[in-house]
Amino acid sequence: MKEIISAVIMRAEFVVLAYFVLVNGWYLVLLVSAFLEMRRHMAHISGESRWRLLSSALSPTISMLAPAYNEEATVEVSVRALLALHYPGLEVIVINDGSKDSTIDLLVDKFALVPVRTAYDQRIKTKGVKSVFRSTTYAGLIVVDKENGGKADALNVGLNFANGSLVCAMDADTLIEADGLQRMVRPFLHSNNVLAAGGTIRIVNGSTVGAGRITRTGVPSNLIAGFQIVEYLRAFLFGRLGWNRLGGNLIISGAFGLFDRKAVLDAGGYLHDTVGEDMELVLRLKRRSYDAGGKGVIAFVPDPVAWTEAPESSRVLGRQRDRWQRGLADVLWRHHGMFLNPKYGVTGMLVFPYYVLVELLAPVIEALGLVGLIVGLFFGMLDARFALLFYLSAYGLGTALTAMTLVLEDISFHRYETLQDRLRLFLFALGENTGYRQMTVYWRLRGLWKFLRGRKDWGAMERKGFAKAPPG
Repeated sequence: MKEIISAVIMRAEFVVLAYFVLVNGWYLVLLVSAFLEMRRHMAHISGESRWRLLSSALSPTISMLAPAYNEEATVEVSVRALLALHYPGLEVIVINDGSKDSTIDLLVDKFALVPVRTAYDQRIKTKGVKSVFRSTTYAGLIVVDKENGGKADALNVGLNFANGSLVCAMDADTLIEADGLQRMVRPFLHSNNVLAAGGTIRIVNGSTVGAGRITRTGVPSNLIAGFQIVEYLRAFLFGRLGWNRLGGNLIISGAFGLFDRKAVLDAGGYLHDTVGEDMELVLRLKRRSYDAGGKGVIAFVPDPVAWTEAPESSRVLGRQRDRWQRGLADVLWRHHGMFLNPKYGVTGMLVFPYYVLVELLAPVIEALGLVGLIVGLFFGMLDARFALLFYLSAYGLGTALTAMTLVLEDISFHRYETLQDRLRLFLFALGENTGYRQMTVYWRLRGLWKFLRGRKDWGAMERKGFAKAPPG
């Protein structure tokens, strides 16, 4: 019996080792690609003048869609920041999705809203709209009060009301850089086949907020938030930037993304029955472009364009991560026909398989490897020195990749200016693989299990809110 168990463990560990080599080899490819793409990007923007957009009649019109559900802690600061964005003819549409707190009352009071009667083309069926408000002090602000239907339904209501040729979908607790839209609109100006564009999202925890803007960038002392800063930098500047050069992305952060409004309407808007509605829409847009014989582009702009509040407790973060994993599993299953399908070009043959084998199955492989390692050591079936060497190799390579991402951030955008903040980031990079990563593996496994059971709930998220907004 012991021989059988030993044989099974040895084969499992061999699979894990092969997977480790394959994945980390591909990570190195992505890292090199990210450095090359960043160099090209920085050279491309070195002589640009984004401010010309402010006076150009050819600038594409943009409608900002900001769903809000129980966001009284952050909604005022967020809306004021949207209204202060540097972009011509901007339309801001806040959709109150049946909030149970004082979100709508706060908006009415702080922005001098008055109810209006308006006709709109309901191209996408949604929950009922109760009231529509316009601001008497901000000409471009519209607030829609609707029955609760979830984030996807709220975004679809915003799409029905929007007038811009581009729509920007965002979370109500997202703070956007003053010139963020000027940066994000670049791909649409350079090509006519761009379907959507995303940018780098940074974590606001530890930074100082004033008048809806980041006045000082900082790194928090909270361990949970600090580890997430490192994660976000790696995900955007290493992962998504690397894919930009190799074949495109399948994900645009729901916190802030810019879309071709006509393409989204033609695709039917956001789906209601998934917790991964942002990724599902991106993949559906990409798939439709292939089916129509085109080559629609999902672009990524590495500039730090927006900031979002990260959970600071393991309980809330766990809910977020298992929801993300459920969303990923659901979206990949819905579009499984693209997997290794040459009809869908590099997306079907390379990008989609990566998300299945690395993003979706990684927690399963890691958990099996960890369990096999513990059992093998306990029964003396594995050499302790080999196990330690393997762990140190995995730990060292993961830390090195993260450190290179921090270097990439520092030589390109240099948002963390003090030596203390840089040291904190490096310490978070060193500690991430000891404890924190194992927790994320558990949360992602929990998300996969919930997906298999058909769970589609979001789970409650808690916000501390930003600094108090200044008077209008």
